[in-house]
Amino acid sequence: MNSVTSKRALRLSRSLLETLLLNIFYTPFFSDSMAGTFDQAKIKFSRIVNSRSYTRFNQSQNTDGESSHVEVKLAVNGEEEMDGTEQEHMHRDTYTRSSRSGSWNKWRILVCVGGVLVIFCVGLLIGYSVHRKSETESASISRGDVNKCVPEDPPIQDFPPNYSPSLDWSDLVALLNKKLSSEAIGVKLREYSQNDRKAGSSVDNKLADNIHNIFTKLNMDPWVDEHYVKLQFPNSSNPSEVVFGAEEIGRPKGFLAYSETGRREGRVVYANYGELSDLQNKQYRLNLNGSVVLMRAGKISMAQKVMNAAKMGAVAALIYPDPADYKTVSWNAELYGHVHLGSGDPYTPGFPSFNHTQFPPAKSSGLPGILAQTITAYMAQSILEKMGGEDAPDEFRGSLSSRYKLGSESDKVTVAVNNNLADTKIHNVFGVIKGYVDPDRYVVIGAQRDSLSSGYAKSTVGTTLLVELARVFTELKKDGFRPKRSIVFASWTAGDFGNIGVTEWLEGYWSSLDRKAFTYISLDGVVTGADSFRASASPLLHTLLEKTLGKVKSPGSNLSIFQKYGGFSTLLKPMQMDDGAYPFLALSGIPSISFSFISSSNEPFLGTDIDEKDHLDHITEQKMVELSVLAAQVAGQMALRLVHDHILKLDVTKYSDVIADHVSTIIKRIDALKNDKVNEMESLSTKWLIAAKSSYGRASATLNVDIGNTDLNDMEMCRIINNRIMEVEHNFLSPYVSLRDVPFRHIFFGNGWQTTTDLEKYLGDVQENKASLNIDEVLNKVGLLTWTIQGCANNLAGDIWSLDNEI
Repeated sequence: MNSVTSKRALRLSRSLLETLLLNIFYTPFFSDSMAGTFDQAKIKFSRIVNSRSYTRFNQSQNTDGESSHVEVKLAVNGEEEMDGTEQEHMHRDTYTRSSRSGSWNKWRILVCVGGVLVIFCVGLLIGYSVHRKSETESASISRGDVNKCVPEDPPIQDFPPNYSPSLDWSDLVALLNKKLSSEAIGVKLREYSQNDRKAGSSVDNKLADNIHNIFTKLNMDPWVDEHYVKLQFPNSSNPSEVVFGAEEIGRPKGFLAYSETGRREGRVVYANYGELSDLQNKQYRLNLNGSVVLMRAGKISMAQKVMNAAKMGAVAALIYPDPADYKTVSWNAELYGHVHLGSGDPYTPGFPSFNHTQFPPAKSSGLPGILAQTITAYMAQSILEKMGGEDAPDEFRGSLSSRYKLGSESDKVTVAVNNNLADTKIHNVFGVIKGYVDPDRYVVIGAQRDSLSSGYAKSTVGTTLLVELARVFTELKKDGFRPKRSIVFASWTAGDFGNIGVTEWLEGYWSSLDRKAFTYISLDGVVTGADSFRASASPLLHTLLEKTLGKVKSPGSNLSIFQKYGGFSTLLKPMQMDDGAYPFLALSGIPSISFSFISSSNEPFLGTDIDEKDHLDHITEQKMVELSVLAAQVAGQMALRLVHDHILKLDVTKYSDVIADHVSTIIKRIDALKNDKVNEMESLSTKWLIAAKSSYGRASATLNVDIGNTDLNDMEMCRIINNRIMEVEHNFLSPYVSLRDVPFRHIFFGNGWQTTTDLEKYLGDVQENKASLNIDEVLNKVGLLTWTIQGCANNLAGDIWSLDNEI
């Protein structure tokens, strides 16, 4: 049934009601005897319901595009048979209205009013049910509904006034662990292990449809978010190539998306990992102007390597996997990645790539503007063996050969990159389990499903766990679990091009997402080994993660993950820009976490063509499915805790330590410069920065006191407190920088001049005479950093009339 059918049903019910009202109220309610009146009422009601004496149904073509519609018309003289008395009354009462008055018959009135109400209610229910069904069907098959970005609120009657979950926490966790099935995970891993899953490909779209269908069967109200983005792929008929002098080194199949295209020649220079410390080493005085820079993969992202080379004047960059870093990777392995130092579609920086948005041509400032290409270890060895010049320092040496030279002026390499930029439609798929108290607040669990290589560990495992967790949470709800807040399950695409699917969604709705989504849990690459555990997370999630790891048991023992893998601080690592959770944290100010079981050596293989099932089975000693279940337990228990408790399990006090550490470092470096008698430093005061740090510490402590004094059955007060907690991460996005120019505005985890790390590095460079002091720049950075922290503290403290005026 569709909207046309629902309109017909509504017209029919409305026409029936009009007919009934006309026959009731335009017929005299006066008679000489009660029996006559009662008989006349019965005749009228019978004719309305069972005969055609008073109405006719006309089906005709509708000019507004509908195939037909039904009209209900009153009969006139001569059209239908009726006795003379009835016909006379109908004609007279319809057009001349009798002026006589008399007493109403109560019994007759009750019968008539009852009939009106019955027909009205039946018609209303039919029309409503048809209309709702048509809406549900159209929503289920709708593709590209860009307006549906958040779960709709359930009907008011769905949440009771004194809500409390029917399952306690221990029962809920036990039920979650019981329902997570290694057999189901194994089946889905085999089903989703497919090659050629490039974003926008037929395989990628088919997988998206499969996930959408699963969400539909689970009654998760799925929807699809369409974006039209520019992706870059190799030219199959004209592959890229690398030539040393006149000798062809090779034609690699791997590539780096968003490289400049064309042909460039320059002196080849070996530059280790391509870190700025490697490129700016004054001891070796590498001259990169007009050069082709050869770098090995690792330590920093490929985009950072290429951008660093571009800043030093290079015309091209070559990146290879050195066996010293990629011990388990074949020397013929190809590398895949991108060079955009950012995330999202680099040709719509700061804007969502919806089809209906039209912007002038633009490029992200994160595009390096030089040629960039990956090569195999064999190709890199061929180049190194032909290079001359000085010997590379010991820290530059890998395991390719005994010859690691920096290069000479006569070592000329030509790089040709022939990639094609293609306009591509991509689909993100979402499903939701709605909360019963705050349905407009939700935790997002997401996984990338695309891959430029086989992508088994990077995307297949995560996508499998996403679908499995959706199934388990749906069953938990059927068994009596009543989440207070919603859970959104998201399948992203174009992740290998720089988290494009994630970022475009965030850019499309960033003005409201920070007030609705309070946590993001990434399932990308959750199993890449079996020897250890690593996590990257917002400080707000550290306490929750630590407690969760203390409850999840490692395979084959009674030890928890926390007990088996050591102290909590050793399990944490900084979140990198290529992490799938990074845009949520640094772009939108939403607390985020990613984690992974890793091998002891933490050897990289993601982004290579050995990211496949056999390799993952080998390095996990055939425990891949078992570890996947553990990863699902970690993500599932964290999500459950976030939607189960009255108060969000986000620990605002953890940022007090982060702020204190950065402020301490900044003050030490400023004091060191003052002690060195650096000109103009005496004008810089740090007391306001210290005051802002103290303000946040007091505000976070006060919030914990407020929580302790709050009646947790007071849902409105809990919501107010939760709103204060949710705003903390977002308030660490600097309001003093442009979203388009500096998309990652977070002052602690972002990228740009507004960050604490940038200020610390600048002060350190001045102290080491690597940079000259610009006091105005320092004053500006310190002042804006101070007010960002203080603004967050003020917001966390609560009502403005209860704040002190210390700053």
